[in-house]
Amino acid sequence: MAKHKTPLLDQLESGPWPSFVSDVKQEAEVRAKNEKGVEYQIPVEVCDDLLGVLELSYSDGETHWKHGGIVGVFGYGGGVIGRYCDQPEMFPGVAHFHTVRVAQPSGKYYTTEFLRQITDIWDMRGSGLTNMHGSTGDIVFLGTTTPQLEEIFFELTHNVNVDLGGSGSNLRTPAACLGMSRCQYACYDSQGLCYHMTQEYQDELHRPAFPYKFKFKFDACPNSCVCALARSDFSVVGIWKDEIRIDQEAVAAYVGGEFKPNAGAHSGRDWGAFDIQKEVVALCPGRCIKYEDGKLSINDKECMHCMHCINTMPRALMIGNDRGASILCGAKAPILDGPQLSSLLVPFIKVEDPFDEVKEVVENIWDWWMEEGKNRERLGETMRRMGFQKLLEVTGIDADPRHVQEPRHNPYIFWKAEDVDGPWERDINEYRKRHQR
Repeated sequence: MAKHKTPLLDQLESGPWPSFVSDVKQEAEVRAKNEKGVEYQIPVEVCDDLLGVLELSYSDGETHWKHGGIVGVFGYGGGVIGRYCDQPEMFPGVAHFHTVRVAQPSGKYYTTEFLRQITDIWDMRGSGLTNMHGSTGDIVFLGTTTPQLEEIFFELTHNVNVDLGGSGSNLRTPAACLGMSRCQYACYDSQGLCYHMTQEYQDELHRPAFPYKFKFKFDACPNSCVCALARSDFSVVGIWKDEIRIDQEAVAAYVGGEFKPNAGAHSGRDWGAFDIQKEVVALCPGRCIKYEDGKLSINDKECMHCMHCINTMPRALMIGNDRGASILCGAKAPILDGPQLSSLLVPFIKVEDPFDEVKEVVENIWDWWMEEGKNRERLGETMRRMGFQKLLEVTGIDADPRHVQEPRHNPYIFWKAEDVDGPWERDINEYRKRHQR
């Protein structure tokens, strides 16, 4: 029988999608039965009380979690997020409910042995609840008490050979896509770069010294499987700078229905015959593809590297051979302010071990940002406050036409719309129309 009545949470189980409420209830039942004979080091009712405090939060319309100060492991300033309940008498199982971040392996490759080891640790010393993975990329252990933190840290580092991830105003745990280990579109070794940067900057990962958080993410191609462009302060995205390779016989096979578009990914329904004009040519954002007289042609100078045509016809089109990466800076995805995408800093760079060119850019940015950034100001916010030109100066990167998506309507006049009236109104209105999203 449930310890607390949770009518509001129960509603979250009624929809068509999997519910975290069901998962927490399941773990509460497992802990109560304890068929494995685990020697629990935190209260057995932790999951029951978690449901109870969440129900109370939903009922009151306010959180009942509080930050009780800094808590962590000796010598580290990150990796543990302290969390306490403000109703410890009512919910003693979650009086302490700290989150522990564990560094994920590059590309998120696991062995079953590793997964068993970390879950055994967490069943014993935590709530048994995990998040695979957090938005930073870490394995996230949800809910333990202060006396268990050093014990968890010792077992992770000595027995499982894995470190804590990042939290606080520091470098967050770098994350990468599968890269060259699985993907034929990989333009550089994203896993290798991710591992190298993680090892190189361990101090920045565990000893906060930045104005605010700083995230690395590494995408080996423009498909952006870890969403680096939208979710990291420093993103390295694989790119090629020569021509897309075309197999005209395979193009004909797609048009003739011999090959399924999108590698058969959308074959669950009958979408009708493949229409290359409608599904490829018309959807090209650069308007650089033509299909005439049974031949496909691409004006690569106008290609935006969106990957749509390649993903739609993977047996007919392939990325170029001159491969490297673009470096972009300044993205974040806050809930209240809305997303802020990266700005292009380095249009093309070869990314090869020992990755000195990438590290030079990173360290120049950090030197400037730590000097000029305000408290709790992300890199992108400092860039926009100080000006992108300043970022080019501190990194020693020459201005490039590719840094600008579209030239100014009138390149000889610099103005803010709210400061101008009279004869310029027509130009301002035209500018607004052209830049509406």
